Amino acid sequence: MSTTHDVKIAVIGGSGLYNLDNLEIVEEVNPETPWGFPSDKIIIAKLPSGTKIAFLARHGRGHYLTPTEVPQRANMAALKHLGVEAILAFSAVGSLREEIPPCDFVLPDQLIDRTRGLRPSTYFGDGVVAHAMFADPFHEGIADLVHKQSHVLEFGAKIHRNKTAVCMEGPAFSTRAESHMYRSWGGDIINMSALPEAKLARECEMAYQMVCMATDYDCWRVEEEAVNVETVMQNMVNNSTNAKTLLMAVLPELDNSVRSNTLKPDLKGSMKFSGMTAQEKKNPETVKKLDYILPGYF
Repeated sequence: MSTTHDVKIAVIGGSGLYNLDNLEIVEEVNPETPWGFPSDKIIIAKLPSGTKIAFLARHGRGHYLTPTEVPQRANMAALKHLGVEAILAFSAVGSLREEIPPCDFVLPDQLIDRTRGLRPSTYFGDGVVAHAMFADPFHEGIADLVHKQSHVLEFGAKIHRNKTAVCMEGPAFSTRAESHMYRSWGGDIINMSALPEAKLARECEMAYQMVCMATDYDCWRVEEEAVNVETVMQNMVNNSTNAKTLLMAVLPELDNSVRSNTLKPDLKGSMKFSGMTAQEKKNPETVKKLDYILPGYF
């Protein structure tokens, strides 16, 4: 793994969070991974404490990639190769619950996959089979650190815990029938970006927590106007302000936890014995690619 950048934490910016203009930029890197280039150049920025973090705009700066087009395998591989061990991933979401109004934040702990198989969602296959544990798709330790700082949010916003996110394909929003179905399944929020991002982060052994920023009530709430881009954009401005404030409060402690090895659960080594393929059947090309993210494992 690369250690030259001394970066342990990455922030992924979703819709409405395209930069961290409150931090000092040290450099920009654009690593070519075996799965191509990431969504955009990765910014290495410095906190006032001197701690360095990586920042990646998921949809590219200027928002030119649909959720389906985001090169997720390249994104996660590039961050892992930089030395990242923990990720805070921000995402705009629709709320499926009355008690989660627009501008509130949510730390989901569960995930329902409604993508359509159009997004490459694993580093495995093509001659190397392995299975990652994914019962708990998000990282409780990171969620604890974020929730502790909920008092810094403005605009009356709150942070909700222990919620279920639905990840749909997009780019169109849900129909009313789908929205009601997701509610009946126990879904609390809906977005288009959690997968395969969370899955690939797990395969890379990186601790991953999504911070979801509610922009609207999707379309299930009849007394609300159905979700449109104008409403969403207005709420995104407030959410972006809160996201940056929250990051400044959370990042120093998160970095300390990672560097002192106190962030639990610890995912390092979790993929080491996940391989199923007999040595003589392994595709050497695939093994070589996997060495980029999990050196020596396969």
